[in-house]
Amino acid sequence: MPRTRSGGGAGAGVSSRAGGELMSIGAVLARLREEFPEVSVSKIRFLETEGLVEPQRTPSGYRKFSASDVERLAYVLRVQRDHYLPLRVIREQLDALDRGDPVPLPAQAEPRDPLEGVLEPAAPSPVRVGREELLAATGADGGALAEWESYGLVEAGPDGGYAAEAVAIARLIVDLGRFGLEPRHLRAVKAAADREAGLVEQVVAPLRLHRNPQTRTRAEATARELAVLSVRLHAAMVQSALRVRLG
Repeated sequence: MPRTRSGGGAGAGVSSRAGGELMSIGAVLARLREEFPEVSVSKIRFLETEGLVEPQRTPSGYRKFSASDVERLAYVLRVQRDHYLPLRVIREQLDALDRGDPVPLPAQAEPRDPLEGVLEPAAPSPVRVGREELLAATGADGGALAEWESYGLVEAGPDGGYAAEAVAIARLIVDLGRFGLEPRHLRAVKAAADREAGLVEQVVAPLRLHRNPQTRTRAEATARELAVLSVRLHAAMVQSALRVRLG
């Protein structure tokens, strides 16, 4: 994925040095949305501002992207989506790829079922992202983030950063918004999640205080298993209720 620079010129028929045609930002957006439906023009511009892609500019100031630019954007979006990597780490990986160095990615465990796949590990993830990175990962703006935070749906840590779970939650909020569900509608979901977490805590708390170190170690695995069972129960009950309501 070398950072090749494109040849000059304006217009739709301009070709890069590699022999491919340069694309407008609209054409790039259409291509990326095949894999990343949430991507937006503002997100592409943000990634350009961060130096992750360097499109050519026509004399009129329009961006023109080469095929390698699109590959770089897809790589950035993919590792953000699949591994929640900060832009600083992604930039280092791109530099390594430009040099031809191998870039190992964090292992991504295969979920045992779709419901379990939406859960994060019980232990806090060491990966944290900043405010701009969270907005870039979701395609939302600062006003939307402020609204999510006002309802307690997304919370920043003491350092101002966001955990990987916050990115996953924000993406789900955006997806639900496409169906007309607003953050205020999701307060009940947040309240239910807090109650379910409280039930798990009641079971796990005695294990964490046990004198036996092995028992304390088992507390995390127990919390994980209870969380999975809780989500399955919640999903089954929602499906059952919908079956009754919708016939």
